[in-house]
Amino acid sequence: MYIILLTIILLPLLTAFFLFFVNNNNNKLIRTISIYGTSITFFISIFLLFLFDKSTLAFQGLHEIQWLNFFNLNFSIGIDGISLFFILLTTFLFPICILCSYNYIKFNFKLFYINFLIMESILLLVFSCLDIVFFYVFFESVLIPMYLILGFFGSRERKILASYMFFIYTFVGSVLMLLAILFIFYYTGTTNYIVLLTCNIDFFTQKLLWIAFFISFAVKVPMLPFYIWLPEAHVEAPTPGSVILAGILKLGTYGFLRFSIPLFPDANFYYTPFVYTISILGLIYSSLVAIRQTDLKRIIAYASIAHMNLIMIGLYTNNIVGLEGSLVQMFSHGLVSGALFLIVGILYERYHTRLIKYYSGLVQTMPIFTVIFMIFTLANIALPTTSSFIGEFLIFT
Repeated sequence: MYIILLTIILLPLLTAFFLFFVNNNNNKLIRTISIYGTSITFFISIFLLFLFDKSTLAFQGLHEIQWLNFFNLNFSIGIDGISLFFILLTTFLFPICILCSYNYIKFNFKLFYINFLIMESILLLVFSCLDIVFFYVFFESVLIPMYLILGFFGSRERKILASYMFFIYTFVGSVLMLLAILFIFYYTGTTNYIVLLTCNIDFFTQKLLWIAFFISFAVKVPMLPFYIWLPEAHVEAPTPGSVILAGILKLGTYGFLRFSIPLFPDANFYYTPFVYTISILGLIYSSLVAIRQTDLKRIIAYASIAHMNLIMIGLYTNNIVGLEGSLVQMFSHGLVSGALFLIVGILYERYHTRLIKYYSGLVQTMPIFTVIFMIFTLANIALPTTSSFIGEFLIFT
């Protein structure tokens, strides 16, 4: 299995490497190579689903590369059921983003697609890495291609401000996590995730480490009061960037599910009322703000914040039903929210405005499009029979 895992991680990087040698003006070839690279990655990742052994809780496809033996630092990858969800979501979204950028991106095609392909590899590494030092490196590396996509290919005048806000908020928030990781290495002598699961950390230390990890992941979720960068980034990002941003939001909740909850179990119970309070405030506040918006992208962005805070409530129910509900909701949100951003991008591409007041009577001119829009809107509000309903029902249960 690890060969398939290594293949899907390296394939987007190899595709990006090939693009370096393609003529800048040969847009058709650049697009063709990009779509083939991401599509093949998705089809190969499906094999992970069929080869995955559902009868065990252990990590599968484990592979370790010796790096700094003196410091006991080794690069290791592997997947479990949680990672599998996010890897499939990532590989599925990227070909769609490449396709929807065909008409949207008007210049500098090569830079755009190279950034996208590199970002796919980094995200796959984040979801499969089993060493917390390397996890931190890849977790932060996602910022660089996304920053360039926002700054170069944003749709409006405030794109530079949005790219700086995105970078500074998420980077500064992660500095404490780096200090916490260094302390864990000093305290336990290892950064291997599987080994750390067996380590006993005293309660006071757990509380301090939990706070450091919380700030870093809360910015990515985003939770109050760290949410300001998200609506700005979504509004200014190109359509493919918005779709991937909807996927990148999962990095925060994935971090909580993968690291904070298993590594600091006592601190988790201690801070559960605090997380509930922040999450409920964030849910209500972002929902009320969404009602007042006139820009379609801002409405979806604030609704996304509400959904992510609901996922946080599910994660901290401290029982398996809530955790499974959050996992399903994360996967569903990546699909549904991504689809809504794609739909709004199609409207913007044709009419060059995202203000709701100009779209009265849209059903008369685009009836099929409106039906699809309606279906995904109903999925976003978790109507029964949609994927979001399953996740939210389990969370509320």
